[in-house]
Amino acid sequence: MPEGDSIHHAAVRLRPVLLGGPLERVASPSERTAPKRWDKRLKGQTVERIEARGKNLLIFFAGELVLHSHLRMTGSWAVRTTGDQWPRSTRRAWLVMGRGDKDVIEFDGPFLELRTHHDVAIDPRLRALGPDICVPAQVDPARVLTRLRQDDPTRPVGDALLNQRTVAGIGNVWKSEACWAQKVDPTKPLSETPDRDLTAMIEWTAPRIQRCAKLGTHLRPKQVYGQDGRPCPRCRTPISKRQLGDDNRPTFWCTGCQS
Repeated sequence: MPEGDSIHHAAVRLRPVLLGGPLERVASPSERTAPKRWDKRLKGQTVERIEARGKNLLIFFAGELVLHSHLRMTGSWAVRTTGDQWPRSTRRAWLVMGRGDKDVIEFDGPFLELRTHHDVAIDPRLRALGPDICVPAQVDPARVLTRLRQDDPTRPVGDALLNQRTVAGIGNVWKSEACWAQKVDPTKPLSETPDRDLTAMIEWTAPRIQRCAKLGTHLRPKQVYGQDGRPCPRCRTPISKRQLGDDNRPTFWCTGCQS
């Protein structure tokens, strides 16, 4: 699943294309979106602003319309120069919006809805989001610690970091890397994880995920995530992998130095 820095960086890439004037091209090639006739509703509309909130991307148009995207496990946003090869099959494109020689394309996202400003403002899922770790002004480690302590104390700490109501934007990659960086066992219950470790993980993650949100996810740390079976960079113990938490999310850690 794309994490918060992926969505914030998508907003960075989309703004130069979509802001500044009315949409010149709109298409919805996918069989799932073609019947919605978004091409008729959006062509000629002007994008006023683009926001990322945790793992949600919101494109606000002049007037009442808002495009709300959540990519979940399969979706992606792409920017393409007209005439260039498509990064995925055109049939997988849920929406194409273009100005000048650039197109913005949303592929495969399981949640893409055209809503109103009012609907977005009262959406309980968006209102319930915790502070966004990709936004410096929203990151207060003490506040996040308080919210973590309000979670189920028996919940594994790695799983607790994924709770978007506690802090928005952290996913499997950042959870695994933050736990490794601070030598925290992600399978340990919250109740057994000291405040100093929880605070240290938030303080370690915030500047790094914010850098990736601005400059690109290729800058993410890659010490343990996806490295199962390979030696730990710190102690050379083979990296372990386990499905963790209510959603059985993959977690990577070192049993040698994270205990």
